Amino acid sequence: MTVNPLLPKNAPFSADDIEMLNKVVSRSTPQQRSWLAGFFAGFEAAQGGGVLPAPAAKPRAPLTILYASESGNCENLALKAKKTAQKHGLDAKVFDMADADMALLAKSKNVLVFAATWGEGDAPARAVDFYAALLSDAAPRLEDTRFAVCALGDTAYAQFCAVGKAIDARLEALGAKRVADRVDLDLDFAKQAVAWTDGALAKLAPADAAATGTVVHVDFTGGGALPEDDEPAFTAETPLEAEISALVNLNGTGSTRETWHVELAFEDFRFQYQPGDAIGVLPENDPELVEQLLNATGLASDAALAQKILKGFDVTTLSRAAVDNYAKLTGRSDVKALLDGDGFSTFAFDRQLVDLFETYQEKLSPEQLLGLLRPLPGRLYSVASSPRAHQGEAHLLVGAVRWDSHGHKRKGVASTYFADRRKVGSTARIYVKPNRHFRIPTDGNTPIIMIGAGTGVAPYRGFIEERAEVGATGKSWLFFGERNYTNDFLYQLDWQDHKASGALSNIDVAFSRDQPEKIYVQHRLWERREDLLSWIADGAHVYVCGDEKGMAKDVDATLAKILSLGAKGDEEAGRAKLKELTKSGRYQRDVY
Repeated sequence: MTVNPLLPKNAPFSADDIEMLNKVVSRSTPQQRSWLAGFFAGFEAAQGGGVLPAPAAKPRAPLTILYASESGNCENLALKAKKTAQKHGLDAKVFDMADADMALLAKSKNVLVFAATWGEGDAPARAVDFYAALLSDAAPRLEDTRFAVCALGDTAYAQFCAVGKAIDARLEALGAKRVADRVDLDLDFAKQAVAWTDGALAKLAPADAAATGTVVHVDFTGGGALPEDDEPAFTAETPLEAEISALVNLNGTGSTRETWHVELAFEDFRFQYQPGDAIGVLPENDPELVEQLLNATGLASDAALAQKILKGFDVTTLSRAAVDNYAKLTGRSDVKALLDGDGFSTFAFDRQLVDLFETYQEKLSPEQLLGLLRPLPGRLYSVASSPRAHQGEAHLLVGAVRWDSHGHKRKGVASTYFADRRKVGSTARIYVKPNRHFRIPTDGNTPIIMIGAGTGVAPYRGFIEERAEVGATGKSWLFFGERNYTNDFLYQLDWQDHKASGALSNIDVAFSRDQPEKIYVQHRLWERREDLLSWIADGAHVYVCGDEKGMAKDVDATLAKILSLGAKGDEEAGRAKLKELTKSGRYQRDVY
């Protein structure tokens, strides 16, 4: 990998020192660079250098920022809000709802909430207990509290922003004073969230907020890491153009699956990720689907519009909002009738936006069509590599999605973008989505248990590579499930190599269709329950990655049952133990 020069040649160092410093800085993370900046500022101050003490400031008003996050969006907004709060004279502290309780809420005078809705109106997994406590009759009165709520959701789901709406209403019902109207944001939330946050903070700020200097806090003991609140250099709004250096279908020719190993190469040292993070991909739509859409709306000859839609707009999601807007635009009573009773769910089942336009055809202008479409969101994939093992690269594991319904051949937008429309040597727009709650232990002696099926095995490849690179000595155990051993053993050679080297201690596999009865990873967990209990007793961290409604839900239930064995089979005690592991960071899930 070519290292872009960082220090100019005229920097006050020797040529050898400049080369050495460039190598160190190019491999550093944003967190490490922040620590170094603080270290040198503190060092200069200790040496009597030119760092001046911050001027005395008026007392700052306390602010509690709470977030309920599933994919990290609300967490990132909360961390950004903490930085912005300073200029408004607010001393902000950020809390994951998993780490908060009603006592904290009761003593908070100013509260800013960022809440995501998961699936069909559910609270994010880590926020379930706090959310239930807030809605319960035991929640405290909050007459002395001022608040504002930012809700994130997805209009593809009927219960859009349900959790944020419920929190907003509940805080008001408990006597708290709303200082800014709740905002309900779809997947294209970024710009609106920034503007809303600034406005809400201005209303929460004390009347005589004073500008203050910047104070650098440095931990000279080396005992603690700085918070991971540095924003990635590349985001969905500012992606990196990476080269696709490899595209390999890992399934055998007889497989019913199609799973692609994708290698993305880059030279920009600012693109930093850690094992457990997600890589966001900004795909392009299938040109054939865009053409069908334009044909259905009488715009087939508009090449410029086709190109704009190809790269920037969602042409697959059929939501209630889309039907409602189309009914209002066209004045069609038959389209409006789809919103009555179960009409929408019946029509929308296994259909996409093009079906609406083809079934109820109307000629539209380019402006009218674009007004009905929402921005094309990025797709997130668990990174399947360690940056230490693959410098200048990020690897993904992408399962191609294809199916037939209602006379159309359907394709997953991003998955077939890689499978069908990208080649080695072409590029893809990517960014990093940190996943701070899916990390390998900092202590390399800690045992880890990794559970995943299908593409859910991706992050564990990065975990094991990272532990091998740093020489971690802790035991590691992989549970992996797929359909057939011969055709679907993803990364089989990698696991065999790691097993031979000792980086991977144990591997248990479940191939569901290699025998008459279906065998899944939860069955393998139960078979090895005594050993699992021993590993957990020894401090093991447990990870689950994959489908929330299928595999992950069954694994949860099995783990709770296994943990109940230490309490004479009391399943409630088993579930409580699983919650304890979650709160302590020893049970981490990356589900979708």
